[in-house]
Amino acid sequence: MRIRYDGLIRERLPSGNLRYRVRVEGDASRKITLPISPEHPDFHQHYRAARGGIRLKLAAEDEAQRGTLQWLADGYIAHLSRMVDAGQASPYTLKERANLMKLFLAQESSSGRSRGRIYAGLPVSIPHHELIALRDRFADRPAKAKNIFKMLRAMYKWGEERGHVAANPAAAIKVEYSSQGGATPWSLDDLKKFREAHPPGTMAHLTLTLFMFTACRIGDAYRLGRANEVKRGGVTWLEWQPRKRGSSFVQIPMLAPLQKALRQQKVIGEAYLLTSHGKPFTSAEGLRNRLKKWCREAGLEDRSSHGIRKAAGHLLALNGATQYEIMAVHGHANATTSEVYTKAVERMKLGEMAASRLAGMDW
Repeated sequence: MRIRYDGLIRERLPSGNLRYRVRVEGDASRKITLPISPEHPDFHQHYRAARGGIRLKLAAEDEAQRGTLQWLADGYIAHLSRMVDAGQASPYTLKERANLMKLFLAQESSSGRSRGRIYAGLPVSIPHHELIALRDRFADRPAKAKNIFKMLRAMYKWGEERGHVAANPAAAIKVEYSSQGGATPWSLDDLKKFREAHPPGTMAHLTLTLFMFTACRIGDAYRLGRANEVKRGGVTWLEWQPRKRGSSFVQIPMLAPLQKALRQQKVIGEAYLLTSHGKPFTSAEGLRNRLKKWCREAGLEDRSSHGIRKAAGHLLALNGATQYEIMAVHGHANATTSEVYTKAVERMKLGEMAASRLAGMDW
């Protein structure tokens, strides 16, 4: 039987977490946040106290022992969650680090008196040799190792600033990592296959067009709409501040293919990209899942939105764009990031010039 709790408010935060608050009986303007969810055995006790205006604390056994890695991790992830709710951090960073944290805390110590014990219950002052052993354990997964240590450096920095730890033991650990290129850039054939499967007028076609002619990230794509349009000298421009931390403000003219794709849409909403119900996507994850479906329908199972962004950067470079021009379109804050595209094209042109020197050889 489902129990109804008067005055109980269930709220979903931007981080994806659920928060439960209770209106104080006799003072509806006052609300008390509960530290537990309805599934907890002590929920009714906390609820009744909150209705009476009292906020109960968690029992000691519900909290990680102070000074352990679990305790430090809980504090850091809670802080990151609040940052997401305040719009100061990305939900994807939170999701990735929460998953990496679970993996980290589940590791077994391989040294000293702590050998065989799970990290979660060990002291926060993890020794250097233990972190070296952890890094070596992930030698066959260098990208995972890189992300784990990036998370650990951030966690210990957070803890150090708040007096929870005396030093950052992860700061001195170097993780060797060579990028394998990441997402596969879409080829001209890929773009053709997708457009053949999803003709003009479909939301899939508009999505591809938006990615190609703005080179935006998926975390920005689902938010872009007519509110981002600005008229300058009779020309429509798009302006937005990318959600990714450290990105620069983007200002680009809206090109004819995108304008045409927008005019072909029968349903107009606040955002350019809409669900099958005519509503804006509520998250980048929702749009990512929909794009995966469209890619499968086009026979492009291993393609992603970031690959379209890479293709746009490559095409810009092929057509003579400088790294600074690509930087302005992509929202890069650092020119070396955009240089990846121009260097690849320059090497290709140098290779063409070098090969041409052998073209006249009588072989």
